[in-house]
Amino acid sequence: MNMGSIIRQKRKALGLTLQEVGDVFGITRSAVASWERGDTRPDQDKLTALARLLKTSTTYLLTGDQQHDRPGLYLPALSKMQDEQNDLDLFDVNVVAGPDIKGKLPLISWVQAGNWTEVVDNFQPGDAEDWIPCPFRHGPNAFVLKVVGESNYDPTGPKSYSSGDYIAVDPSREPINRSMVVVRVDHEDRATFKQLLIEEDGTMLLKALNPSWPNRVFEMPPGSRIVGVVIGKWIPE
Repeated sequence: MNMGSIIRQKRKALGLTLQEVGDVFGITRSAVASWERGDTRPDQDKLTALARLLKTSTTYLLTGDQQHDRPGLYLPALSKMQDEQNDLDLFDVNVVAGPDIKGKLPLISWVQAGNWTEVVDNFQPGDAEDWIPCPFRHGPNAFVLKVVGESNYDPTGPKSYSSGDYIAVDPSREPINRSMVVVRVDHEDRATFKQLLIEEDGTMLLKALNPSWPNRVFEMPPGSRIVGVVIGKWIPE
């Protein structure tokens, strides 16, 4: 079975329309239909996300080998599966040059973000509030949140986030000192958004950027986990 047939079979099995798949990647339904006919193939920066959406593996999409028809499997040797026109890097498919849109990311709630690790594998296109075009390189599980509140509003500082701004969050990005992170605090039903400070002894602190915010800096509570790192923001007009 070729890639186009696999895409069509998987899409129909999941009850997805051509338009729904197209909306995820910021392309038309005709472009998805072209994949299914075999006239074109998904770009390298869409392949992993497509496999995840269809609940299969990139290996199955590329080879048609049914033993690999399950999520999370990748080809061990890229050199054996190079495309005639594109050198596919299955381990870093989103690292591409240029400012082009890198597909669309799901806009989710802060409650969904707090449980993202648990829900991402079963996340459906209709579970998102919207799908937002993203210009930033990102991993396959990245998502968008709408900022609520003014805890990180600091117009005089190098970083500032106003209520209503959109932030892109990537769970695959490694957090470092002073990263802006989305954190699930233990016993809370929703995620929070703060700057991460890492002390020399490894202690992790969370900081609100707003200089007037009460209890601006506090130690990350036990049992908390970092959901993802903020990789960019949009300011809606």
